[in-house]
Amino acid sequence: MSGGEQRNGKPSGGANAARPAGSKGRSHAGAGQGKGGQRGGQSQGNGNARRDGARGPGQSPRTGRAPRTPRELALDTLVKVAETGAYSNLQLNRALQDAQLQRADAALATELVYGTIQRQLTLDHWLSKFAAKGLHKLEPWVHQLLRMSAYQLLYLDRIPAHAAVNEAVTIAKRRGHQGISGMVNGILRSIDRNRAELTASAINDKDPVARIALRHSYPEWLVQRWITAYGEEAAEAICAAGNEPPHASLRINPLRGAREEALRQLTEQGFDASASVIAPAGIAVRRGGNLADTEGFREGKWTVQDESSMLVAEVAAPQAGMQVLDCCAAPGGKSTHLAELMEGKGKVWANDLHPHKRPLIEAQAERLGLDNIEVITGDAGALDERFPESSMDVVLLDAPCSGFGVIRRKPEIKWTKTAGDVAEIAAIQRRLLRTAAGLVKPGGTLVYSTCTIEKAENEQQVAAFLSEHSEFELDAGWPEAVLLPLRQAGAIDDSFAGQAQLLPQHFDSDGFYIARMRKRA
Repeated sequence: MSGGEQRNGKPSGGANAARPAGSKGRSHAGAGQGKGGQRGGQSQGNGNARRDGARGPGQSPRTGRAPRTPRELALDTLVKVAETGAYSNLQLNRALQDAQLQRADAALATELVYGTIQRQLTLDHWLSKFAAKGLHKLEPWVHQLLRMSAYQLLYLDRIPAHAAVNEAVTIAKRRGHQGISGMVNGILRSIDRNRAELTASAINDKDPVARIALRHSYPEWLVQRWITAYGEEAAEAICAAGNEPPHASLRINPLRGAREEALRQLTEQGFDASASVIAPAGIAVRRGGNLADTEGFREGKWTVQDESSMLVAEVAAPQAGMQVLDCCAAPGGKSTHLAELMEGKGKVWANDLHPHKRPLIEAQAERLGLDNIEVITGDAGALDERFPESSMDVVLLDAPCSGFGVIRRKPEIKWTKTAGDVAEIAAIQRRLLRTAAGLVKPGGTLVYSTCTIEKAENEQQVAAFLSEHSEFELDAGWPEAVLLPLRQAGAIDDSFAGQAQLLPQHFDSDGFYIARMRKRA
């Protein structure tokens, strides 16, 4: 399963809060996460703005609950993610739902969790200069407390230094002893005194891998792969873009209204919304609120989805009346987009491995008024046991992948994935591609997509597939509405043959790979 879609779930307090346009903070989706989807709706608050002048959020617990500060909640979440490998977005949403913080406090906790994870290598680089006994000997909660507090001092400009330091010392006293609180106080005050020198530009290692890794906080093995694949300049741009906050975006349901009408409705409701420059049915939203908690969403006028992800169904270009299969469908964003493009006619088979995700797809289809979607569950590699050979006009394999295109939404990915994981995932993709290919009719279309920027999972995967399946060829006949912005952004050039790699810096959206192949008649 790849990235860009958001589940139609329940909002969860401050995880819905996002930064205003131009912020260096992060947006967080109240509708939950699906396939690397957005942290969606946007709001404004006070207290955790970055140094570029953006504001951030604060709050109080539900009546009857013991008070819990946003920093304590963030610290507990960071420790849980580090020790158990829990997904940051899921762990944070659970904590926020339980704590019921007000929007501003919840957004502060959210910023601290994602920002600390995102910048942890750089934070450790600076902290190690002031930790006399080294960071490796610290208890996990102390290490995370220092990271989180250093993040406030070095990356958030509207939190007074004394507030960040004093709160950290208070937590250290409550959870540890006098020696720990004294050490925390000393290290953080040293960080504060030296803030002017602790900047990314001060990191000037002659080795480009080490320099980029430390400046932007990425593991060196990943930086090296991207330099090899894209060159030093592009690799650094990828890393920088991965640290930018994702903005919210939505896809218009053409069966229930035009994009212009939705833009007018959103603007009237206080959203900073504009037509997407990349997706024909998309709207980018920089500020406003939780898009999944709007009348238009409930009425099925739009779906929350990343702009890059919207291109997949557009490239597949299904026609009304066709038989279409989405092999890895949950939470249903691409399946419903396919059905919309087919004007609700024909059949979209939406398959997913996990039975518990079936209701997610069904709920999306029902909300959007699409009755030409049939949801099934099972291994995508065994779909040839369910459907006859050469029975589909269009087959979409939005494959499981490493997810390196959605690091801005799930920052822990860069710390938890390994080169070995990439190889294992590529093997799964090969198996699924073979099965998907057998279901395409002669003259039909096979679309392969991922939300990663790894060539082993993308271009190399497709090249190997085509070498083994001479009945398929790349198909460059993409809709012009999709091709034009890709050309203008430099994502494709005159050599375009039917596959494209969108990098996160191209459109301030997720990194995505899409290949369209045609089965010879």
